[in-house]
Amino acid sequence: MKYLKFSFLSLLLIAFSACAQKDTSITPSSYSYDYEMVVDGLQIPWGMAFLPDGSMLITEKSGELIHFKDGKKVAVSGVPEVYVRGQGGLLDIVLHPDYKNNGWIYITYSSSEGEGDGGNTAIMRAQLSENQLTNKEVLYKASPNTTKGQHFGSRIAFDNEGYLYFSAGERGERDINPQDITRDNGKIYRLNDDGSIPNDNPFVGQNNAKTAIYSYGHRNPQGLILHPETGEIWEHEHGPMGGDEINIIKKGANYGWPVVTYGKNYNGTSITSETSKPGIEEPIYYWVPSIAPSGMAFITSDKYPNLKGNLLVGSLKFQYLELDILEGEKVVKREKLFEDLGRFRDVRQAPDGYIYAAVEGKGIIKLIEVKTTKTEK
Repeated sequence: MKYLKFSFLSLLLIAFSACAQKDTSITPSSYSYDYEMVVDGLQIPWGMAFLPDGSMLITEKSGELIHFKDGKKVAVSGVPEVYVRGQGGLLDIVLHPDYKNNGWIYITYSSSEGEGDGGNTAIMRAQLSENQLTNKEVLYKASPNTTKGQHFGSRIAFDNEGYLYFSAGERGERDINPQDITRDNGKIYRLNDDGSIPNDNPFVGQNNAKTAIYSYGHRNPQGLILHPETGEIWEHEHGPMGGDEINIIKKGANYGWPVVTYGKNYNGTSITSETSKPGIEEPIYYWVPSIAPSGMAFITSDKYPNLKGNLLVGSLKFQYLELDILEGEKVVKREKLFEDLGRFRDVRQAPDGYIYAAVEGKGIIKLIEVKTTKTEK
């Protein structure tokens, strides 16, 4: 009996400890920010990249790539054929870290190429010449295609060693794809910058494994960035009803979907009673209720002293920009900026040090810190 009492008490303590890692409260920002509309008239601007001349490339989910320069929007030609369905379309865009010398641009999109009806997530690289994509190369295409419209992912990041990471959601096949390394989807992939497979990828040499996979057990990752100090790749992903997560991506790690989750089915029924399990990486933070996170940026710019060292995340569901205040790898406080402005699809810190955010139905905004002066009482 004593053993049973101890076990029950231990379970309560463990459960309390797990819950204590989550803070559902969010408050308005402690500081005042305004915004300047930089590019207006956009519908679903999914990603953006900043060219050395100060101009901007913007992906519209509908399949249009826009070059914004000198106050004008110009459509870029040569964009790959995009399978636009549900959450699929023209997705993320990132420049090669050595873009000034090699000119490579990396784009993820939903593609109908390959086996089966429908589409799946692909990544390509290309170069830009007079507002035309040239030298296009498809580096990876997830398979098989499916006509399902959900969970394409997809974000792109480079690490400090020049490896290319990108995400692909599980495409609505939660019980088939994310836990199976012989199948695409529900994965974070790592490639060399030319699309070849690094020899030290975790599943190289394993029978029938998709050797581009770096981590698995993901649901729908729509945030992927390099930590500016540790060099680690951070990721966030959509949970179902509850259980959006922030993860630090580790080689060969299993992030649990759908074996463990803090979320429920959309009808309120349980997916699993497990929120942790041996051999599965736990998130460093999770949201309940879900905020539907999209886009993520570490702030290092001196232009925003009150944001510096912290994380910005877009919320699609609640239509605000979320500031996550960090102490190491812990989110210790949450604040919301620009409440009800719109669905924040992406957020980036540009080379000029300013923060830019993509808002659906509006366009690209630039954050401006409002200077306030203290008055004596």
